[in-house]
Amino acid sequence: MRTRFPPDRGLTARMLLTTFLLGLLYAVFVAVLLVLLKSVFVVVVIAGGLLAAQYFFSDRIALASMGAQVVGPEQEPRLHAVLDRLCAAADMPKPRVAVADTDLPNAFATGRNTRRAVVCVTTGLLRRLDNTELEGVLSHELSHIAHRDVVVMTIASFLGVLAGLVARFSLYSGMMGQGRRNGDQVVLVVLLVTAVSVVVYGISFLLVRALSRYRELAADTAGAMVTGRPSALASALTKVSGELSRIPTRDLRSVEAFNAFFFAPALGSRVMSLLSTHPSLEVRLDRLAKLSTDLGEPAR
Repeated sequence: MRTRFPPDRGLTARMLLTTFLLGLLYAVFVAVLLVLLKSVFVVVVIAGGLLAAQYFFSDRIALASMGAQVVGPEQEPRLHAVLDRLCAAADMPKPRVAVADTDLPNAFATGRNTRRAVVCVTTGLLRRLDNTELEGVLSHELSHIAHRDVVVMTIASFLGVLAGLVARFSLYSGMMGQGRRNGDQVVLVVLLVTAVSVVVYGISFLLVRALSRYRELAADTAGAMVTGRPSALASALTKVSGELSRIPTRDLRSVEAFNAFFFAPALGSRVMSLLSTHPSLEVRLDRLAKLSTDLGEPAR
């Protein structure tokens, strides 16, 4: 899809590399399980079915999980008006629009292609941002759709879950099948499958986190370039991050699974940036400040 969002070869290269490495990783994973358990066919079929379901129904799953509803212009005229302007400026098809009734101020894009794409915002975000800030956030989300990194993240994120599922199911089947065999052999298989599962999950976790951080910076840059107002996106980032810090942790944990897809992370990693789904607020603001200077944007 050609749009006025500037192409990002770095993002494209990272998506291809991540996809290749994850594919290679899981090919090795399944091969090892085949050697260890000799009964992975059913597991692979089930895993493939679940991955297909995630791919084809990711938008419905995401909206249902957030309790979001697709809305028309008559229900949310302000939101649709901003998106209409942005899609015209970016020369791209308008995605469906959904709203989640929650005080959590955030937004995300989902869908396997432009025809199935959905941009979802929360009522908490709509209440807190002015039109210029909302435009910055929505342009960020449209950039994800234009660069097609939504579907890559959907599949890549699911593969981490798949690793645990395949390992547990295979382990269970292996133990049931070998229950009457030598006890030491069963213990050895259990330990090997567990070790393989941990390694695969750990590597896929780090690969997805690294891609997620880069895609957020790419969306910040592309979105700000389309609107021509990096300061508006910076203002929205500052406001949303400040508001998220005031929301109880228990409420944030209920949506933590969406962290990699959110405009701003509901919960950041307190351990190290390597584990975070998003770059730090400081890094994002610094990038936007530099872009604002490069574009010659007047101070807000």
